Amino acid sequence: MLTTRRQALKTLTAAALGSTALGRFPVLAETSAPAPAATAPAPTGPYKLPPLPYAYDALEPSIDAETMHLHHDKHHKAYVTKLNEALAKEPSFTPPADVDDLVKNLDAVPESIRPAVRNQGGGHANHSLFWQTLSHKSSAPGGEFAKALTDDVGGLDKLKAEMAEQGGKLFGSGWVWLVLDGGKKLTIITLPNQDSPLTEGHYPLFGIDVWEHAYYLKYHNVRADYITAIWNVVDWDFISQRYSAAMKG
Repeated sequence: MLTTRRQALKTLTAAALGSTALGRFPVLAETSAPAPAATAPAPTGPYKLPPLPYAYDALEPSIDAETMHLHHDKHHKAYVTKLNEALAKEPSFTPPADVDDLVKNLDAVPESIRPAVRNQGGGHANHSLFWQTLSHKSSAPGGEFAKALTDDVGGLDKLKAEMAEQGGKLFGSGWVWLVLDGGKKLTIITLPNQDSPLTEGHYPLFGIDVWEHAYYLKYHNVRADYITAIWNVVDWDFISQRYSAAMKG
């Protein structure tokens, strides 16, 4: 009996030492992890959110990183999502590949979803251009565009003053735009909400988004300070090239 007890103690001691060699404590039996909660699939559709062409903080201090993150990843993404959701309600309608062509020809859109496409499609088109017209690199109007700016608007200082005035007095939400009108003259216009200049027969070159989500985190309710600051990060090289391409048809 004594021998049997000694053998049992040796067996238990060996098991304990073995488990200690594997880790500080004996290995416990594995348990099954709970299954993750089901998540709704991301909305799909013909239009995609374009990536921001620079880092979120690239435009600081004029536009802060948090505003850029929310503006692009939340607001712009929401326009794309809601646009695709609206189009899914009319599966017989095949939208053009380019959202610019979509908002340019709203009459071709089924009437049942036309208001949503005007708002959400306009928001997608406007913001897709907006990101491209901003840059951390300093530049100045050049080439044919610089001459047209002087001839049609009165020069860069006049442009800044006029866009600041019109953007400041625009009631509610909207944009102030520098566009090529039907006669290919540079013109400053304002549009409410997310209406696109393309819908009005104009070709947009540069727009200032004066919705509060574009500036409120940094500039609070002082829209004028935001409009003043944005000129520090305008990509005039891009706008000059866009003007030249448009003039060539």
